[in-house]
Amino acid sequence: MDVFFKKIETYTKLSAESRTAWEAILTAKTYKRGDNFVTEGQAPKKVAFVVKGLFSQNYVSDKGEVVIKTFFPEQRFAASVSAMLSKTPSMFTITALEDTSVLEYDFFAFKKLSEQYMDIATFYINYMELHWIIEKEPLEIALRHDPAGKRYAAFADKFPSLIKRLKKHHIASYLGITPTQLSRILLTNK
Repeated sequence: MDVFFKKIETYTKLSAESRTAWEAILTAKTYKRGDNFVTEGQAPKKVAFVVKGLFSQNYVSDKGEVVIKTFFPEQRFAASVSAMLSKTPSMFTITALEDTSVLEYDFFAFKKLSEQYMDIATFYINYMELHWIIEKEPLEIALRHDPAGKRYAAFADKFPSLIKRLKKHHIASYLGITPTQLSRILLTNK
């Protein structure tokens, strides 16, 4: 639990009362490689904080290809937030790419805590602003407009530890290119 609350403290300081309330809804769970935390079409209810391991968030394109939207390595929160906020089925699947240990909590219980405790609400606002606005918008533009080599370089800068943990087809899927194109980029960068 300490790693969880150390991460929370990077967004805001929690009172002892808030921490105790949040601890009460946390559950430790392990997902084996290939297990789904969220399945496309499911109405999700949980958020998972990755303690050890790695998830990917993906969907299947009209062509039947798996498209990876993002990765959730250690100390990231994995969830289908838009589905939970809108109370609709998820458009994505979140899959364990490695055996993954998490601390998970019910999103709707968390929302109630955010209404009761101002510091938990502050965490939620700070988290959403950073990851859903400040980080997300430039990434979306880059993924649509930057050349593949530049997208790979940005990915390698942001997630250097993932380069060795991921298979090439995972990275290619995230970048929106083929594994062959990625191999060419890697040969060029040597």
